[in-house]
Amino acid sequence: MRALWIVLRKELLDAFRDRRMLLVAFVVIPLAIPLVLAGTNALSARKQMQQLEGPLELPVIGAERAPNLVAWLQAHNVRVLPAPRDADAAVRTQEHDVVLRIDEEYGEDWRSGRPASVEVIFDSSRPLASGATVARLGGLLDGYGSTVGTLRLVARGIHPAVANPLQVGTRDVATPEARFDLSQQILPYLLLLLAFIGGMQLAIDATAGERERQSLEPLLATPVARESIISAKILATAVFSLLSIAVTLIAYRLAFAIVPARGVDASFDPEPAGLLQLFLIILPVVLLGATVLTALAAFARSYREAQAYLPLLMFLPMIPSLMLMVAPVRTQLWMLAVPFLGQNQMIVRVLRSERISALDWGVSLGASFAVVAVVWWIAARLYHREQLATSS
Repeated sequence: MRALWIVLRKELLDAFRDRRMLLVAFVVIPLAIPLVLAGTNALSARKQMQQLEGPLELPVIGAERAPNLVAWLQAHNVRVLPAPRDADAAVRTQEHDVVLRIDEEYGEDWRSGRPASVEVIFDSSRPLASGATVARLGGLLDGYGSTVGTLRLVARGIHPAVANPLQVGTRDVATPEARFDLSQQILPYLLLLLAFIGGMQLAIDATAGERERQSLEPLLATPVARESIISAKILATAVFSLLSIAVTLIAYRLAFAIVPARGVDASFDPEPAGLLQLFLIILPVVLLGATVLTALAAFARSYREAQAYLPLLMFLPMIPSLMLMVAPVRTQLWMLAVPFLGQNQMIVRVLRSERISALDWGVSLGASFAVVAVVWWIAARLYHREQLATSS
């Protein structure tokens, strides 16, 4: 145990002497990622508010066929523009977000009491750019149609409620925490990615780097069990990663605290108990990442080769997050035993302030630590290879 502590202390001291490593782990990652996410969210919210509340510039084809409709739109903060020569091309090239075309038979159908046709031309492949504008125009047209329909019924002596036999009410039971869509989708992946590969530089340098510097062989020649040496290196990487994640969470919280609240459906203000739960959930991932990286560094023949495995490792925590974003599923007990998938589901529960049972904790932590033990055994076997001490 004393030997493990000595090696652990040595690895941490070496890590904190590396200014570049400290800069990346405690400045670049903790500040850049939260600020970019919060800034992007704020800009997106500002654009959406402008699309919903600012003047809506709307090219109209055949505006002279429906003067009342055009006047009604203008009264609702719509600026009617001349029709483009090619409406489809104007929308595809993003010259206009949406174009309204009034049918040639609009006037005749209107006077005869038949439904008059209008066509909304838009590009569904750009929902972020024009989705709010299209939705706003659709709401205005529905409102105009509903108003005119009500007036027609009243003119014929019919109560407007006759045309609405069903009255639908809604009740949203989501908590404020559960409405935080950005956190539920991005933060789990961010935490899992940082937990898994956040200590990459330290883990690789502690094995492959020391081997290239020819300082690993003297360490292995000491009368210390190699299991103690590799455990100390893994723990040093895990401690370094946890400190980086802690700083990142604090920066994430501060970044969203300065985002304008108006029109932004995002916040990050977990209780202290929630933060402790997050750390407990990602602890096995941190240990797993440190162990996998240490094993790869022992397997690789050089520092550069060990770094070449990084793109492959980044896909592992990404897979469950992408899968749940595309096809959300109801959490089942067996899912909590799957590495990364179980942690993703548990993190989402914490962010939504949902109760996590003792059985859920037991399955998630038990299965995760079992995987860590298996990978540690493989890494320990790699540390017993004779080729480990020399670079080739």
